[in-house]
Amino acid sequence: MPERIYLDHAATSPLRPEAKAAMEQGFALWANPSSPHAEGRKARAALEDARERIKTALGWQGEVIFTSGASEAAALALERADARARLVSAVEHDCILQAAPEAERLPVGGDGAVDLAVLQEAVERERPLVAVQQINSETGNAQAIEQLYEIVSGAGGLLLSDCAQAAGKVTILPCDMAIVSAHKFGGPIGIGALLVEDYAMLKPSGGQERGYRRGTENLPGVLGMAEALEASSDPYVASDILEPLDQLARECRALGGTWLSDSLSDPTPYIRAIAMPNMSATAQVMRFDMAGMSVSQGSACSSGTMKTSRVLEAMQVEPEVAANTIRVSFGWNTTKAEVERFAEVWLDLART
Repeated sequence: MPERIYLDHAATSPLRPEAKAAMEQGFALWANPSSPHAEGRKARAALEDARERIKTALGWQGEVIFTSGASEAAALALERADARARLVSAVEHDCILQAAPEAERLPVGGDGAVDLAVLQEAVERERPLVAVQQINSETGNAQAIEQLYEIVSGAGGLLLSDCAQAAGKVTILPCDMAIVSAHKFGGPIGIGALLVEDYAMLKPSGGQERGYRRGTENLPGVLGMAEALEASSDPYVASDILEPLDQLARECRALGGTWLSDSLSDPTPYIRAIAMPNMSATAQVMRFDMAGMSVSQGSACSSGTMKTSRVLEAMQVEPEVAANTIRVSFGWNTTKAEVERFAEVWLDLART
């Protein structure tokens, strides 16, 4: 039986062997890093060493608060940021929208980019926390974070950038706070971080992590996260591995499909949204699964709901195109042969 092909790295990426080995070492340091005795101090030293390694790997000059993942980091930032209002883009991940349900929504254009004119007007009204994803998890579109940061900081606000799809893959762009999730780049599930330029941007809650997060630190997870980041390559996925997508894009257009990257303001190579003519996304995901391949229908957090993608709706993608759009995402262990096989199966289905 042939090996299955996993192309859903935007949902979660397989654990890197380097990260697994680091976690095994971490399990031997079983003491609580907050304990004052010798064992606790040894665990604390390992934790702080990993914190510095993570900062170096991410190029972050500020502080790192470890969390259980991106969702907790988002909640921490949106609930405790020292800002008078909350603004979020209409294409943010569900964890952002759930953490700030009353936040004003910033519209995006058909290219997926935040409307800068609307943002400029909104931030001038009050000093807000603005949440914008660096790379969208459904479409792969990259926002103009540097421009956004200039607008938000110029108005005295704070920019929170969800970097779950960027960290360990591309450079984290200037922002006041950034969300990181280890399992998106080959680290373990259950560990992430909120990067903060200055602790003063947040209201403390007491407990661990300098008083900004309660709960015993997940030392094995932190060590795995640090190792996975250091094992990341640049580029994250080599261009020659993704070469078969160029021909697939041409054939997709010729068959009447939609290659969503064509309309995006800044498409990311390792996340692609593709609409097949005459076959629903749900049917495609099942057919790919039967062919031994894992792809997805939008974000993993909402792919089981059978609802139209909120992200594509915000971009005003035609309903019939949105209903036929799947996401394919590539990662640290993707091979060119796997990409070629995906293209072959996609074309077979499209021509059925």
